Amino acid sequence: MRGDAIPSADQIRITTSLKSQRGSVWTKNKSIFEYWEVEVTFRVTGRGRIGADGLAIWFTEEQGLEGPVFGAADEWNGVGIFFDSFDNDGKKNNPGVIVVGNNGKLQYDHQNDGSTQALASCQRDFRNKPYPVRVKITYYQKTLTVLINNGFTPDKEDYEFCAKVEEMVLPSQGYFGISAATGGLADDHDVLSFLTFQLTEPGKEAPTPDAEIPQKDKEKYQEEFEQFQQELDKKKEEFQKEHPDVQGQPADDLFETVSDRELRQIFEGQNRIHLEIKQLNRQLDMILDEQRRYVSALTEEIAKRGAALPGHPGQVSQQDMETVVRTQEEVVRQVNEIRSSVADTLRLVSGAQHPGSAAAVYETAQHFSDLKEHLHGVKRDIEHLVQRNVPSSEKSKCPDLPPFPSCLSTVHFFIFVAVQTVLFIGYIMYRSQQEAAAKKFF
Repeated sequence: MRGDAIPSADQIRITTSLKSQRGSVWTKNKSIFEYWEVEVTFRVTGRGRIGADGLAIWFTEEQGLEGPVFGAADEWNGVGIFFDSFDNDGKKNNPGVIVVGNNGKLQYDHQNDGSTQALASCQRDFRNKPYPVRVKITYYQKTLTVLINNGFTPDKEDYEFCAKVEEMVLPSQGYFGISAATGGLADDHDVLSFLTFQLTEPGKEAPTPDAEIPQKDKEKYQEEFEQFQQELDKKKEEFQKEHPDVQGQPADDLFETVSDRELRQIFEGQNRIHLEIKQLNRQLDMILDEQRRYVSALTEEIAKRGAALPGHPGQVSQQDMETVVRTQEEVVRQVNEIRSSVADTLRLVSGAQHPGSAAAVYETAQHFSDLKEHLHGVKRDIEHLVQRNVPSSEKSKCPDLPPFPSCLSTVHFFIFVAVQTVLFIGYIMYRSQQEAAAKKFF
C-alpha cells in the first residue's frame, strides 16, 4: 500500500473523502499469466452530486509509484482502466470508464479526461450506488474486455458490456494494482475485493501452482503461516481461560458480522424515518384543516363587506376579492402537495438514511427572520385591502361580528406565520430527500 490508503478487516479505503488525497495497492509478486481475468468490487461514495477525481485499475510491467494519474505514476508500461468521476473537459460525459494503454512514454491528458488517448470508453455512473460496483476485466488472445455491474441490484452476475479493445499487446508479466485520488472535490474510494484468475486456451493444460512459486518463497510463506497459526492457537487458549462460560459455543454466534451490522443500521434508520414522517403527516393534517376554515371565513367576511356597502367609493373591488381567494386557495393547494409528497416518501423509503442534517436545521433557522419580515408585509397589505371598504370615520373600528374579527387579528397573523413556516420546512425536507437519494446507501 502506498500514499493515503487505509486497510481494515473487510476493505481497503484507497482515499478518504478529503481534498488532495492519493493512495494505491499493488500485488507483491509479478503475474506470469499469459491470459487473465480480474474481478474487482469497489464503492465510490461522496456527499455531493459531483465527485473527484476517480479510481484506476492497473496492469503494468513494474509496480506503480505514487503520482498524478488517479494516484499512480505517469508514463506506465501496460494498461489502465480509469473510472473518472470529474468532468475536466466540460463535455458532460462523466462519470465514465476509459481504457488507456501506454508503452512507457505517453503522458496522460488530464485536461481532456484522456479522450484523445482512450482506446475504448463508456459512460457509466458508479458513484453512490445501493450495492457495490463490480468490474470484470478479461485479457484473452490480445483482446481486452471490460464488463461492469452498476450496483443497482444484489445480483453479482448482472454485468453489462462497457468496452472492448482488440489487438492489444500487454507485457507478458506484470503487476496488478488499484489506485485512487481526490482533488478539490473528494469521495471515499473503497475496494472490497480484487480477484485474479488465469485463463488458458481449450486443450492446453495450465501450469501447476507449485511450478510457478520458487522454492525459497514457498518456504518463506510456509514459515509465516506456521507462525500465524501458533499465534492464533495461543490467543484462542487465552480467550477460553478468560471466558470459560462461552466455551463450546460457535465463534460465529459471538460476533456481529458486517452484513448483520449493516442490516441492523438499515432497519433502525428506516424506523426513525417512518416515525418522523408520520408525525409530520399528522401536523400537516391539522394545519390544513385550520387553513381551510380560515380561508372560508376570510372569503365570507370580504363578501359581506362588499355587499354591505355597494355604493361606497372605498368599496373592495371584485378583482381584489378574487385575488385574495385565489391566494388562499394556492396556499391550500401547496399544503396538499406537501402532504402528498410526504406520503409518497413514506411509502418509498427503502434504505437507511440519516434524519434531518444539522445543515438543514441551521438553514431553516437562518430563514425564519426573512419569513417574519415577509409575513409582516402580507399582514399590512391585507389590512389595507380590508379597510378600504370601511368609511374614514370608522376605519379604526372593527365590526362587531362575534364569530370572526373583521380586521386581521393577531390570530390570523400567526396562522399565516404557521402556514408559511410549514411550507418552508416541507420544502427543506423535500430537498433533503432528493439529495439523500444521491448519497451512499450504507
